[in-house]
Amino acid sequence: MKVAVVTGVSSGIGQATAAKLAQIGYRTFGTVRGDFAPRSDLELVRVDVRDRDSVEEGVASVFERAGRIDVLVNSAGSALISAAEETSDEEARDLFETNVFGVMRMTQAVLPAMRAQRSGRIINISSVLGFLPAPFMSAYAATKHAVEGYSESLDHEVRNFGVRVIVVEPGFTRTNLGRHNRNGYPVSAYNMDRDRAAAAIGHNIEHGADPLTVADVVARAATVASPRLRYQVGGRAKLLRILRSFAPATVLDKGIRKEFGLDPSPSSPSPRLRGECAPERSEGADEGPDPGVAS
Repeated sequence: MKVAVVTGVSSGIGQATAAKLAQIGYRTFGTVRGDFAPRSDLELVRVDVRDRDSVEEGVASVFERAGRIDVLVNSAGSALISAAEETSDEEARDLFETNVFGVMRMTQAVLPAMRAQRSGRIINISSVLGFLPAPFMSAYAATKHAVEGYSESLDHEVRNFGVRVIVVEPGFTRTNLGRHNRNGYPVSAYNMDRDRAAAAIGHNIEHGADPLTVADVVARAATVASPRLRYQVGGRAKLLRILRSFAPATVLDKGIRKEFGLDPSPSSPSPRLRGECAPERSEGADEGPDPGVAS
């Protein structure tokens, strides 16, 4: 039986992904930081991805119990809604410790065994904000841009050992990821724009994709014979990836400002950036060239 480890399974995408992998036959371990009710389909491991000793001990316990790890899904993450000028060093550092260095610690812990067994998949949960800007989410967007660059570089390093690195890019998803704490250094000049952006973000999360749709994409990336580097989740995320690559910069800029309420104009139609009219492609047709990404 193949073995999967999913970080951050207490809620949201991590929880849905762990359940999906268990459903399709993986022996699935899920990492949690605090107390979490036992589940029959998951074996829980206490791991704080911000702490190297915790990561190494947790991964070692999986190897002791299962003997191997075939799939690692780095799902643990946090977010912050704040103007860049308002964000304290501590807030930004905490975000990077989880979203970036946590990914790196978990990856480094599983890679020696994956190289030795000449196989493995490392699937990193990114975001459309890994390739697009997001006003008042600059620190979060920076972490996801970092995950994208790290993953693409790492995939080249480990591919000759039979290990593949994959990035999954959801759009807004119905999770409790957002942390609306404000802020290390509040600046009243941003109040109006920040409140508009926060309202738009909250609306998009409330009406976003179900975490199960992300879990389905992760499961496909884990099992397909020849995975792509990047998978977008849903028609909207796919459209945004195409727009990022091919749309004129001025069009993309206006769409982003409209999306986040920075250029409010009640008489204007909803921007195409939102992607509501984008058709869903067949999920089985996703393998192949990575759209909008140079090979």
